[in-house]
Amino acid sequence: MNKGYAVFCDADRQFYDAPHRMPASSKGRGAQYATLNRDLPEGWQRHRSGDWLAFRPLDRELPSQGWKIHVSACLDNAERVLAKVWDYCVPRSVAFKCMPSRYLLHIRNAKYADRGASGKFLTIYPADEEQCHRIAEELGDLLAGEPGPYILSDLRWGAGPVYVRYGSFTERHCYDDKGELRPAIEDGQGQLVPDRREPAFRVPEWVTLPEFLQPHLDARSATTVTDLPYKIERALHFSNGGGVYVGRDLRTDQQVVLKEARPYAGLAADEADAVARLARERDALQRLSGLGCAPEVLDWFTLGDHTFLVLEFIEGRPLNSFFAHRHPLIEADPSPERLAEYTQWAMRVHGLVADAVKAIHSRGVVFNDLHLFNIMMSEDESSVVLLDFEAASVDDASSRQVIANPGFVAPADRRGFDVDLYALACLRLALFLPLTSLFAVDRGKAAHLAEIAAAQFPVPRDYLDEAVAEILRGHQPASTTGRTGRPGGAGYLPVALGDWPHSRDSMVRAVLASATPDREDRCFPGDIAQFSTAGGGTCFAYGAAGVLYALAETGAERCPEAEEWLLRRTKTPTSGSPLGFYDGLSGVAWVLDRLGHRDRALDLVDTLGTQRWQDIAPDLHSGLAGLGLALDSLAGSTGESSLGERALHCAQLVADKLRAAAPPAEGGAPRAGLLHGDSGAALLFLRLYERTDDPALLDLAADALRRDLARCVRGAGGALQVNEGWRTMPYLGAGSVGIGMVLDDFLAHRPDDEFERARHEIVQAAQAKFYAQPGLFRGAAGMVLHLARTTAGGPGTHAADLRRQIDSLAWGAVPYQGHLAFAGEQMMRLSMDLSTGTAGCLLALGSALHDTPVHLPFLPPPRRP
Repeated sequence: MNKGYAVFCDADRQFYDAPHRMPASSKGRGAQYATLNRDLPEGWQRHRSGDWLAFRPLDRELPSQGWKIHVSACLDNAERVLAKVWDYCVPRSVAFKCMPSRYLLHIRNAKYADRGASGKFLTIYPADEEQCHRIAEELGDLLAGEPGPYILSDLRWGAGPVYVRYGSFTERHCYDDKGELRPAIEDGQGQLVPDRREPAFRVPEWVTLPEFLQPHLDARSATTVTDLPYKIERALHFSNGGGVYVGRDLRTDQQVVLKEARPYAGLAADEADAVARLARERDALQRLSGLGCAPEVLDWFTLGDHTFLVLEFIEGRPLNSFFAHRHPLIEADPSPERLAEYTQWAMRVHGLVADAVKAIHSRGVVFNDLHLFNIMMSEDESSVVLLDFEAASVDDASSRQVIANPGFVAPADRRGFDVDLYALACLRLALFLPLTSLFAVDRGKAAHLAEIAAAQFPVPRDYLDEAVAEILRGHQPASTTGRTGRPGGAGYLPVALGDWPHSRDSMVRAVLASATPDREDRCFPGDIAQFSTAGGGTCFAYGAAGVLYALAETGAERCPEAEEWLLRRTKTPTSGSPLGFYDGLSGVAWVLDRLGHRDRALDLVDTLGTQRWQDIAPDLHSGLAGLGLALDSLAGSTGESSLGERALHCAQLVADKLRAAAPPAEGGAPRAGLLHGDSGAALLFLRLYERTDDPALLDLAADALRRDLARCVRGAGGALQVNEGWRTMPYLGAGSVGIGMVLDDFLAHRPDDEFERARHEIVQAAQAKFYAQPGLFRGAAGMVLHLARTTAGGPGTHAADLRRQIDSLAWGAVPYQGHLAFAGEQMMRLSMDLSTGTAGCLLALGSALHDTPVHLPFLPPPRRP
């Protein structure tokens, strides 16, 4: 689970949206601080940039980088701190910016907030080092005694909430050593290099630490762990609230777990910080001592200003690990015996967990955070222990959930023990179909999942119905009653996915109903990448360009308002926009040309030469492969031969990068697959070979494909998947299926026994009955597209296999305004984009069902025998 998605759920109930768009009327959480309503002196500018609200005097020119000052604050003193900083900076014409509301400050300091940015409430921009010294000193005195979270990326000034860091003042970007676009500063030679924003204070190697900061650096280094009676052996987990470590008691040689809490940081929904939450865990576990289903408390101490809880080390593995290994729907065709065995296992395990919950309830403790990752199971699978009691309540029947896994978030009306009963009901379904995150969008999906689980497993229907009844208690699902008479059953979705073109028309209506052409940042709701990447709302993967492409390719009606929106937003591209095909300007230009807006497309192409191509990664998603493919295609459609030459230049740069890279066995090629691996480069070489007939390009394609195949492993049943070290990936974007698509195209030009064998093994990776998400690049839709396109033939490629995957795709669908829509990445909200949402599912279904099969860019339907 990517916990960064949770903060994008608050502003809208159905779609991911930027946190700063939280309505001010939402219980007052989005209202800005009163200080910010003051009038500014003449000559000052007020400017909104994402979550930040910035103020600067127009007659003062600032350097592009240097030593800047951050001020931290707690929720209760933030207004006071802001007023003091305003009163200091405005009369002195010192530029600054702030988090403008209590809500935004809260999420910046929340448990799973970015550790490198956490704590930063205000940023102040001195004109030079001398002014930095003066401001730090004077603000340090002015704010002395004000509490605030420690800013891990900065150097603390004294003991107060003032911090100092060297970094960028203006918005500039460069490509890092992986070819990814990052915020930038100039090095000693005037070259742009990444402005590293990590949770540790570092001085760039070409910068000399000012003398006035040395005492503060010495103070930072004074606290050590050398005097502790514990040796920390490894870190298990980090959050903004602190770390979790495995250690050893040096006095007894006993293995222990140490949980760390930072004061004022790691806030929960009830605004309790990590120290308060750790104290809750200590109190709850002490109440449960001797019960056997919770760890024992061993110690409690403070080091510096961090608090530590020492716990008994529990042998075993989290339940999600057993689940991932045992679940039969990861196979193409599990036997009835396998399904029956798993069903009995899941029911038995749920009984163990329910007994543990009943036991802690008997002592007046509500767990409040039950989910697959917080349940430790013994290796012999005979017992369970519940972990992470920092959200627990003791003797409080009215307590609410303040921390939760997205798939187990209780409705607002659940209190006390009912919170755990709701989680147990979710667990009952999740052990068969772990899609309970969808309940955040529509709780009526619970009955639909029960229908699916009953069809897939020999599980007693009453067993599932009991869970559904608990989940839906007090709630009337919006969906209709199915043929079985159960809410959300067979009629839950407005149309069957295989009922083309009616399913297409329903998806198109959902997409168009979601459009917001009055917004500047996006036209169609999609992934959170829309807000983290410059121009993210316009791009092919997550923005309007990809949606418009999917609509056009599947024969849907045009959306003139969205096309006009895209034209407006690309008249002057957003500063820092990437050049890549899926995340940047080249993909937008390519789509605009296909839609008939050639002049704007060529205008965007002209901007592509403004950055050094040598610094860009070779991949398809963001790098040179995608850029070269777009230029080559535009050369053909526009007749601009110079674009074809530039495409060949891209290919040469890609070839040089691949030659210089270490082989995968020696640490090279950190990523594999179509979007981020060397298969994207192979695709570029293939398409250019088809234009030039240069066999050297085919040789380069073969070498690139072999590099990606070297990152693959064969799993059970012989399925070939990308090995990421801690998991294997079958998916279209970063898994083996994307490699398989390029192998199919390569083999149309040159036979190769290794490639022939590999593509058949990759087909097996597209045969699982269950994929965790529906999306095109990281879910079931990509499997539909591959099976609809592949020329591999043989087992797994027949019409029945494709129909089965189309049926499984429906598991991630949720109605939107009566139309067919799909959940996005992490399954907590709907998405309409191509990479993660409904537009991508539309394209995948079109590849299988449309009269003229549709396709991904540069991967046309192959010439079948």
